[in-house]
Amino acid sequence: MVARIGSKAPNLKVSKWVQGIPTNIDKEKDDVVLVEVFQVNCPGCFLYGIPEAIDIHRKYRSDGLTVLGLATAFEDYDKNTLENLELLLTTGAVIGETSKVLGQYGQLRGNKLPYKIPFPVATDSLKKESTSLNQSRVMDFIETRFPDFRSYSEQYKADLIERIKQYLRTKQYTAETFEEYALQGTPSSILIDKKGILRHVTFGQNGYLEDVVRTLLKE
Repeated sequence: MVARIGSKAPNLKVSKWVQGIPTNIDKEKDDVVLVEVFQVNCPGCFLYGIPEAIDIHRKYRSDGLTVLGLATAFEDYDKNTLENLELLLTTGAVIGETSKVLGQYGQLRGNKLPYKIPFPVATDSLKKESTSLNQSRVMDFIETRFPDFRSYSEQYKADLIERIKQYLRTKQYTAETFEEYALQGTPSSILIDKKGILRHVTFGQNGYLEDVVRTLLKE
């Protein structure tokens, strides 16, 4: 089942809590929960997503907000590893494209982040992917992520189906939380209200995440 806005938010599928006290959505009752989903090899996560989550954490942690980090992997499985996450959290060192791009932007001290992630961080649970690829699997993948798919032009549908097939052929693992929340990429943010209801899921930088947090805190 795919998590849906307005329904009870499923717990994160966690393989390991790498930093902080182990917890989950159902343990954070009466708090608004922000889950910041990232990949270690994701420059945008460290340019935008994580700094924004840290800023929101610092502003509202005393007002009933819990921020959790979830490191996932839907690509670059050789880089988005538990070992590289542990390296990041213990030393601040970044790798791969993250190191390259943040270095170009002058966002590193040596090869390390100039800040620490101050909230609990877990790794998404990964399941080895089946090697079989059929039309049903392709369409299930598309329809959970592109709800307007049937309204697209026939040519666009065909192009999208082919792109998804190419992606699924190279997909070695299923990141369980990433899939259950039908995330489109990283950085992604998941917001759950005080009653445990999923209220908001966003991909990339949108500029209004803090406004949504404030609104939920007032409810």
